[in-house]
Amino acid sequence: MKYPKLDLDEYRVSSRARFSLKAIRPDDVQGWDKAAAKARLKENLVALDELQERLYAESERALLIVFQAMDAAGKDSTIKAVTVGINPQGCSVTNFKAPSTLERAHDFLWRVHLHAPPKGMIGIFNRSHYEDVLIAKVKGLAPATLIEKRYAHINHFEQLLVDHGTRILKVMLHISPEYQLEQFRDRLKTPSKHWKFNPDDLKERAFWNDYMEAYEKVLRRCSRKYAPWYVVPAEHKWFRTMVVSELIRNVLEGMDPRYPAPAFDPDQFDPDSLV
Repeated sequence: MKYPKLDLDEYRVSSRARFSLKAIRPDDVQGWDKAAAKARLKENLVALDELQERLYAESERALLIVFQAMDAAGKDSTIKAVTVGINPQGCSVTNFKAPSTLERAHDFLWRVHLHAPPKGMIGIFNRSHYEDVLIAKVKGLAPATLIEKRYAHINHFEQLLVDHGTRILKVMLHISPEYQLEQFRDRLKTPSKHWKFNPDDLKERAFWNDYMEAYEKVLRRCSRKYAPWYVVPAEHKWFRTMVVSELIRNVLEGMDPRYPAPAFDPDQFDPDSLV
């Protein structure tokens, strides 16, 4: 099937100070339609299944995928959709919520480092260490002088992971406040989605502009060649999922994991004579 052009570089954040979220439309689809996106997603999932198996068998490197977004942007459903064909033995998903008493007794990266994927694994963070320069900044949960230092701490932490064989892909799912409100309304109208609705999320909408300012600072300060940020338009679910699957496939194909050489001579064995 011939697909429309997909320019992923349009969504990659450079470290330039002039980057703005307003430059990326949250409803952008680059000329794709739902049928084409679903067909491409299907192809990507087949490819991801093989690539993940090779990564696991090789066990020399790891892949860390970080997801950040405002509430109702689709983090959970995107993760579910792009991992549907992956062997769970080689993939882990960590959801970072409010830190526990033990976690607060350590530096902010302590609990995150514990969940960094080991070699051979794909690790997915549903929210992450970036909460400590997003919600912590907006709500004043840490001194401003400390938060300012955390951008460098994060960059050094991610460089450490990369130096030890972990590739890092970071994705912000981009939506508008109007889209978020429609998602909240849908959750209230659908009984099976009531569990997703949190009245406190409505209060957070008052801080939307503050969060956007915090996100822009994160994206500018922490998008590096070794750990890039991508801002993915997320208001069309079929496009969002396809783009994320494309990003993951591109990273894994660039890593090009290989099956390890056998520790025996296969020619010495006849498969049909095994007993």
